[in-house]
Amino acid sequence: MARINNHLVIMAGGVGSRFWPMSTTERPKQFIDVLGTGRTLLQLTVERFGNLVPAENVWVVTNEKYASLVKEQLPDMPANNILCEPCRRNTAPCIAYVSWRIKSRDPKANIVVTPSDHIVTNVQEFQRVLQDCMDFTEDSDAIVTLGMKPSRPETGYGYIQADLSAPSLRKGKQIFRVDSFREKPDLETAQQYIKKNYYFWNAGIFIWNVSTIVNAFRVYQPRMAKIFEALMPLYGTPQEQEAINEQFPKCENISVDYAIMEKAEEIFVCPADFGWSDLGTWGSLLMQSHRDLYGNATIGQNINLYETHNCIVHTTQEKKVVVQGLDGYIVAENDDTLLICKLSEEQRIKQFSE
Repeated sequence: MARINNHLVIMAGGVGSRFWPMSTTERPKQFIDVLGTGRTLLQLTVERFGNLVPAENVWVVTNEKYASLVKEQLPDMPANNILCEPCRRNTAPCIAYVSWRIKSRDPKANIVVTPSDHIVTNVQEFQRVLQDCMDFTEDSDAIVTLGMKPSRPETGYGYIQADLSAPSLRKGKQIFRVDSFREKPDLETAQQYIKKNYYFWNAGIFIWNVSTIVNAFRVYQPRMAKIFEALMPLYGTPQEQEAINEQFPKCENISVDYAIMEKAEEIFVCPADFGWSDLGTWGSLLMQSHRDLYGNATIGQNINLYETHNCIVHTTQEKKVVVQGLDGYIVAENDDTLLICKLSEEQRIKQFSE
């Protein structure tokens, strides 16, 4: 059963530009049924928390222009729990805002923060790991981040170096101190990392109680803390949005990793293995999708492939699609825009979309 002080924060403000043309600024990838399951990534994110968090303690922080999409896709969610950023300022201001907002309602809150566009294949194991982490942070001043066991020398993720010598076996949980956070490596470095058992992918999923994170902002980001502390009397009132629209743009554009994680003392990592992907690119979607004998993944109706290998075809709006003779390509169509691009060149999609 969910404890009444458990809260879930979903960060859903991104524009997913590497998934163009499926993901657009009008409807980014978290609001799309990317996997062809009938559920959007945002809906899947809420569902995988199952009974860990009471429904009234689910929060979504998003750009103001996506608030109506959130309401439409999560109709059971209290409207007041959709927090709207007036502009994009990276993850630290987003997390600071929602932390003070939750604190104003529940000073004993125990919080999980997650992106809205990741996927998890083993939901049961995911819930077990999250429960362990929430037990750990409930009454401690620890900040916990999830570390995914790497399955390949991935250069698209940051890594966490853990100190495996001394597990913090409080309450029997396998949670370790973080030695350091590492930037996205080059291939050679990534190959070194995966030979060692103490490097993990940084999934960007955080667990802490509300007083821990608020205090961390006060210590390491005092200017940002002052902004949101000053708004305490307005949270939950009709004046909140206007005040946020005025104050939020004054925040530094900085990630929570730089702002807090790399500075704080009590930082822990919980190694986990539940079939995780951040679905950052078409290539990662191909890896996560069901593939035929020739390595192709298709998402859409009536897609016919001939002499085609290692391609991902995403054409959910077409009556019939025929592809012949391609190897290692993305074929994606959305709202009268068609992309045909080599998978090996997918880092250029951002530039194509502009």
